Amino acid sequence: MTGDGRSSDFDGFLLLVGKLNYAWTNTESLLIHLIAGLSGMDKETATVVFLTLNTTRARMDLVERLSKLERIGAGERRRVLALTGRIQKQAALRNRYNHCIYAFDNEGNPRTILMRIADRKDRLMIGQTNPLDDAAVGDIQTAIDALFAINRDIWQAIRELGYPE
Repeated sequence: MTGDGRSSDFDGFLLLVGKLNYAWTNTESLLIHLIAGLSGMDKETATVVFLTLNTTRARMDLVERLSKLERIGAGERRRVLALTGRIQKQAALRNRYNHCIYAFDNEGNPRTILMRIADRKDRLMIGQTNPLDDAAVGDIQTAIDALFAINRDIWQAIRELGYPE
């Protein structure tokens, strides 16, 4: 982003957010294989379970809890928890750009306005804003790269642990 408010910059930013969503969704869908492998169910059944759980947090909780069952070996547990931990590290940025509105000032400079209430000890914080600048673009690209790496590592774990593909 150059900060001059040109719509092509904003269009490019939205395309980057779309790429972030693609990387996120593609990586999150691999939890199906982890659910299948950890629970001993087939991929079709694991897909039904995955789709029945309607939030990322619920899906991640299930994978993490399954990995903590006594019958799961310590090495397998550590590996799965490391992968889910890496996914979770990317969640805040992904959520920021998916649960916000986009606004412009009089010069056309875009920014996000977070659409949630931060409940502090003695006050509420509403409408936190962040500029859509080169730093924001860099953060998103870094997250996309991280998600692609996590995706590759999950596929490697699926194969090495013998989980249903």
